[in-house]
Amino acid sequence: MKKVILISLLTLSTLSAEGVFSIGHKNFGFTLGSSNSFGNTYTVVGATVNYFILDNISVGTEYKGFFGSDPKIQQLTVPVTYHLPLEHTTYKPYLGAFYNHTFINEPFSDYNIYGGRAGLSMQTSPNSFVSFGWVQEFSNDGDDVKSQGYPEVSGGFSF
Repeated sequence: MKKVILISLLTLSTLSAEGVFSIGHKNFGFTLGSSNSFGNTYTVVGATVNYFILDNISVGTEYKGFFGSDPKIQQLTVPVTYHLPLEHTTYKPYLGAFYNHTFINEPFSDYNIYGGRAGLSMQTSPNSFVSFGWVQEFSNDGDDVKSQGYPEVSGGFSF
């Protein structure tokens, strides 16, 4: 049954991909924001690169650096995103999953985060898009699984 669903999704993904969500397109995005961790406030700067391996399906990598406090934190994320193929519209709902490895200075240990995201992307020009959604993260520190969710707003350029 899982194979049938996967094959159906891949087949549907090729029906109506257009513009920034079609096979071969590369999307670039940038992050600038703030975060609170370990009782400190950080300025977060990052960059994302995604490549559409099939129409409506992208894989990528993302780097974020947390600056302005200690401990030093860096994150490397690998996302996979599926944009639902809606015919003749600039709006594309999306679902995604990701793996994140967080590098952190001692006395803390590096850790992994797994998660998913869902939302709506809007093509704003032939080469750009904006997305609004929700991210749910899960981490395991060895004792228990922690979960947190937060809204996301992103944008990018494609060529």
